[in-house]
Amino acid sequence: MTADAADRLPEWLHQLRDAIKRVRPEDLSRMLPPDDDNLRESAVLVLFGEGADGPDVLLIERAHDLRSHAGQPAFPGGRVDEGDDGVEAAALREAAEETGLDPAGVQVFALLPPLWLQVSNFSVVPVLAWWRSPSPVGVVDPAECASVHRVPIAELTDPANRLLVRHPLGHVGPAFRVRGLLVWGFTAGLLDRLLAVAGWERPWDHSRVEELRPGGSVGVVR
Repeated sequence: MTADAADRLPEWLHQLRDAIKRVRPEDLSRMLPPDDDNLRESAVLVLFGEGADGPDVLLIERAHDLRSHAGQPAFPGGRVDEGDDGVEAAALREAAEETGLDPAGVQVFALLPPLWLQVSNFSVVPVLAWWRSPSPVGVVDPAECASVHRVPIAELTDPANRLLVRHPLGHVGPAFRVRGLLVWGFTAGLLDRLLAVAGWERPWDHSRVEELRPGGSVGVVR
């Protein structure tokens, strides 16, 4: 990305753009890719836009009958295919396939260090982008995606929408209740770190811990 393109980012993204230049992988997650020849390379698109309710980020809800991560809110993305010209192209292709967005209106401004999705042994590169020319989005293939959402940053930073969830295996991580979704796992962890790095985070109650139901993808019980 050229310096001129970077200057075309909206002012509210400048702090995130500048802060991530100093971010180390361990600042984003404790789950870093191991030295493993069987790692599968993938990418997710963290797409920031400006909608009717202000600055937002694009999330999908995965189909509820998938073999892995069923029903879980996520960033658009997936595995890097042989025909992809790197992780950036893979993230844009997958997002177009899942939501119908037009990649021509998307400006990538940063690639984060690879993170590890242990359950599927994916090395995941978050591709940060600005939606400079928004296009209509929605479910393209119901077999892959149940719903598509532009979630306002203000809802993600609202302390009333923040909590921690305890997985049946015992580990605890951040979560968000927004737009009728429970966002948890890898996606919530990355959102949590990006909000903090960008200086957007507001104080919230870290003692609010709820239990995930077995399977984890359908909600929580108090």
